[in-house]
Amino acid sequence: MELSVMTMVLISLGVFFLLGMPVFMSLAISSVVALTFGGYLPMSVIHNSIFDGLNIFPLLAIPCFVIAGTLMEYGNITNQIVDVVKQMVGRMHGGLGITTILACTFFAAISGSGPGTVAAVGTILVPAMIRSGYSRDYAAGVSSSGGTIGLLIPPSNPMIIYSILGNVSVTAMFTAGFIPGFVVAIAMSTTAWALAKKHGFRGDENTPPFQLGSFLRSCRKSFFSLMTPLVILGSIYSGLCTPVEAAVLAIAYALFVGIVVNRALLPIHIYKALLEGALLCGAVLLIVGTSTLFGKILTFEAAPQRLAAAVMSISQNPHVVMLLIIGVLIILGMFMETLSTIIILVPVLMPMLNLVGIDPIHFGIILVVTNEMALLTPPLGVNLFVASRIANLSVERISIAVLPFLLALIACILLFTFVPEISTWLPETLGMGK
Repeated sequence: MELSVMTMVLISLGVFFLLGMPVFMSLAISSVVALTFGGYLPMSVIHNSIFDGLNIFPLLAIPCFVIAGTLMEYGNITNQIVDVVKQMVGRMHGGLGITTILACTFFAAISGSGPGTVAAVGTILVPAMIRSGYSRDYAAGVSSSGGTIGLLIPPSNPMIIYSILGNVSVTAMFTAGFIPGFVVAIAMSTTAWALAKKHGFRGDENTPPFQLGSFLRSCRKSFFSLMTPLVILGSIYSGLCTPVEAAVLAIAYALFVGIVVNRALLPIHIYKALLEGALLCGAVLLIVGTSTLFGKILTFEAAPQRLAAAVMSISQNPHVVMLLIIGVLIILGMFMETLSTIIILVPVLMPMLNLVGIDPIHFGIILVVTNEMALLTPPLGVNLFVASRIANLSVERISIAVLPFLLALIACILLFTFVPEISTWLPETLGMGK
């Protein structure tokens, strides 16, 4: 009977996904199917589980970071960051492409969102690259690929979700993301430079040669904008703020810089930022609530234990297990949104990871980096659609343009998989552990 119920749940879930039904509805209806035919839990578990899933305090950080990132985009902070970065690398081969990657890395330390990073930085630099003679394919490929770094450089919305579901310290996960984040940024920048050199895309000739005095003056002019990541992350690592409190501080700081310092933030911008945060919050809470119910069904059906037994019958080598999981994540990432993938899979995978002996922080980084690929793989690559609107280019052409960057990401995933110290060294050194 248990097997038949589990089979019905999986079949119904797969059918709903193929029909294009929203993830939260697919999870909810599949759970009701299990409760109806299983008969082992009362229907009252539905609303109890959903409200339990919504009553998670750290989730508040996600809409707050999104609101802060949007306020900083409208408040001219992104422009000032781009101007400073351009002075350092703007005249190199593919200088504007490298500027895009580095600006995305910097902005990622503010917003925590991949698509948000593409929108903020790409809106400025994609038209600039096209005006400077870069191809639309290159410009769109670089901006959409650079936006993936928004998932890995803290603060990161997927890291917050993973930490909640995996019972891992949010601060430890944020700390673990620094070194891998910069490794990915270097890999992306190198790829952008190599492609630009191959196609003859030169640097921005309008950018003056690097001069220390001019660079320092620009940094002083943009001082408050450049201090943004330090204010947000410094408040967390100093112990002054929890991640949720730091997210609220980020909003306050964005308002201060945008209104008082840069005098660029208008009431309509604040309204748009609040609206964007509310829309994301609603979407996330719907999925988290229904996934909590679905997770309870999976627990009663012993799905984690069955999955662990199936995988360990193939191999008990941690590296092999990780490679199998990475393969599944890459395939699912083509069809499921990043947060949905994490919410559905983490409760199922964590017991198996504990049995095999895989560090949850190490796995969290692999999970996030693999989901970076999901932002660039059709048919659901969100970054591709954002870059498509900015560059006025079809998603199909951008999908081809990002292939070199996907290869760079795969190389990074393999590096992090076989050298876990890249992910775990910093939190262990700082005594954060798990």
